Amino acid sequence: MELLEKLKWRYAAKAMNGEKVSQEKIDNILEAARLAPTSSGLQPFEIMVITNPEVKQEIRKIAWNQSVVTDCSHLLVFAAWDTYTAERINKMFDLTNEIRGTKNEGWENYRQMLLKFYPQRNAEENFNHAAKQAYIAFSQSMIAAAYEEVDSTPIEGFEATALDEILKLREKGLRSCVILALGYRDAEKDWLVNLTKVRKSMDDLITIID
Repeated sequence: MELLEKLKWRYAAKAMNGEKVSQEKIDNILEAARLAPTSSGLQPFEIMVITNPEVKQEIRKIAWNQSVVTDCSHLLVFAAWDTYTAERINKMFDLTNEIRGTKNEGWENYRQMLLKFYPQRNAEENFNHAAKQAYIAFSQSMIAAAYEEVDSTPIEGFEATALDEILKLREKGLRSCVILALGYRDAEKDWLVNLTKVRKSMDDLITIID
């Protein structure tokens, strides 16, 4: 299967060469993230796409000085909602009704259930739930990048509060949760490039319950 071969090819690049990724490939990767499934279809996150060299340099300072932050083509910051609000929930349910051109009683009952439940929860609990949804899109974007033969580096090593300040995320009701650098590997500088991929065996990973 072609996709599996692409996934065997991909790895977390530790050095990138600064070459630009075509806009078509970036658009495809972002579209894959947009199409990712999320709980109740709320898509409780946004993606910041950063190409500005100065901004990338600022982020590198608070991301363990990782070179891929500045040497990548595009830096994607996945930022989750800081909490669930009635306004945010209603906006997505209204969008669904608009696109589908109809109102469904069961769907509207489900809306009311979420409105009674999510906004009343602790904000930190809501953020953690939203961040999990962002990670689904994040994972799907990595798969899409591999399919496009674009290297990617997932980054959790950064100061989230500082990144939020750099991108003014809190003012938008968002909090950063994970970063994805996109670009092309610099094989001469990357110690990981020629190492064999190591994963658990299927027997160690998978339990069949039938």
